[in-house]
Amino acid sequence: MAITHSRHPLAAALVAAISLGLSGLAAAAQQVEPSFPSEPQSESNRVWIRYASGQKTGIKSLIQQKVDALRSAVAANKSARSARLIGAKTHYEFDNLNAVVMTLPAEVVAGLRGNKNLIVEEDPLRYPMGEFVPYGVPAVQAPDVVAAGVDGTGVKVCVIDSGLRASHEDFAGLTLSGYAPTGKTWNSDTCGHGTHVAGTIAAVGNNGKGVIGVSPGKVSLHIVKYFDGPTCGHASFASSLVDAANRCAQAGAKVINMSLGGPLSSSLESNAFAKLLSQGVLSVAAAGNSGNSSKSYPASYASVLSVAAIDANQAKASFSQFNDAVDIAAPGVDISSTYPVRGTPLTVGADSFPTLPLGGSASSTVSGALVDGGLCTAAGSWSGKIVLCARGQNTVTEKVGLVKSGGAVGMVLANNVNDPFPISGRLASSVTISLASVSKETGQQLLTRVGQAATLNPTPVYDVDSYAVMSGTSMASPHVAGVAALLFAAKPSATPTQVREAITSSALDLGAPGRDNEYGAGMVRAFEALDRLTSTSASAPN
Repeated sequence: MAITHSRHPLAAALVAAISLGLSGLAAAAQQVEPSFPSEPQSESNRVWIRYASGQKTGIKSLIQQKVDALRSAVAANKSARSARLIGAKTHYEFDNLNAVVMTLPAEVVAGLRGNKNLIVEEDPLRYPMGEFVPYGVPAVQAPDVVAAGVDGTGVKVCVIDSGLRASHEDFAGLTLSGYAPTGKTWNSDTCGHGTHVAGTIAAVGNNGKGVIGVSPGKVSLHIVKYFDGPTCGHASFASSLVDAANRCAQAGAKVINMSLGGPLSSSLESNAFAKLLSQGVLSVAAAGNSGNSSKSYPASYASVLSVAAIDANQAKASFSQFNDAVDIAAPGVDISSTYPVRGTPLTVGADSFPTLPLGGSASSTVSGALVDGGLCTAAGSWSGKIVLCARGQNTVTEKVGLVKSGGAVGMVLANNVNDPFPISGRLASSVTISLASVSKETGQQLLTRVGQAATLNPTPVYDVDSYAVMSGTSMASPHVAGVAALLFAAKPSATPTQVREAITSSALDLGAPGRDNEYGAGMVRAFEALDRLTSTSASAPN
């Protein structure tokens, strides 16, 4: 989605105040503006029509006859469809290619496709290759703070997660370090979770690639590998988490992000995070994804900032846990970020389309005609086919069940959000059909290939430069960790308690007035928090 963003009204005042108080800070960065355009709608009726040499005049005459016949038929039926709107529009005539490009009524296009003397192809869309701004970054006001000259330079954030694809194109130039247990490496990531989290914090800005982070390529990252394996499904112990957090502090991190948790508390673990707070380290953690009022740890310890998830409309995510330990909320639904995995391309006819594997898929390569299942809210007659399902209305698990009951051998899930990436996720249990996801744009292209022979290979390709859309309080937490890093950069002398208070006291109140269990203090706002933290030196009012 394209983001329209205007600079915060207090920016000018704070630029002056901050620049006076921060000796040695890098020069103020230019305001980050989104560069990825709104996604145009695919014109499936705009087609290339290739004809035999010397046949252009006859073909154009044939097309006009078909358009006139359709117009007459519509007028005779006196339907709600307006006959005067039926026509043909010629965009280009490429005589050197023996082709014309036209927009025609769907009925005419269908008729032309059946003409063995013609080759009729969709005129596909082409997009600028640019940097996509995930909605969460401007939602938390990060570009305002970067524009004010505070971009996170000089602050180290520690990410305790599944590691990092350190060679990813959107981390180029970052200062990276890390730790992994014996036999493992911190600078690799097989499940993608840690790379996605780190991208929200620090993906490089203004490089014309991928996405942009809260601190766009300016903070340094220290990575501690805590999970491993292709699914990050192996749990680890609280004692291992304490060891990881201590290693973060020893590495000089001011902020720790933990997009992880569990339902049981530990008094010693709690004491460890309280000690880290007293030593100048702010710990941030995901509130949990159970969608109930239970508590998750370490997020629910008093010394850790617990982050709930909201969507693009600032509504609480259905999965986000709610309780009296929730401190703050941040975007956590459909978050685009860096990812180290992509899928084996889906082939339809002679064309290939990018995919992302869905966890829990069968591993077998399958072939069959591609069919349009719409939203896949009911099973169809899909025996031996590959079904294209649009995301929305029911859960992915329900769609998979219906597709399987309809006899299909595979399913392709098309995203329904306007960004250039497919969703990543894992089913609660494995299934016996092959699955993959595609972006909304690719889904629209596939709709024009319905009926053609398709082959779906669910095999993932690891250690690549890729991007994905993910949801969870795991995605909300790094927004807050990134904002905390910006605040420490603005005021290096600030204590973690002061930064925490600035974040919670300046949040956008959501839900019931005042603090509540769903949103905590409300949605984090970096610029308002910066204003609060530096109010003693800023001339602007709160």
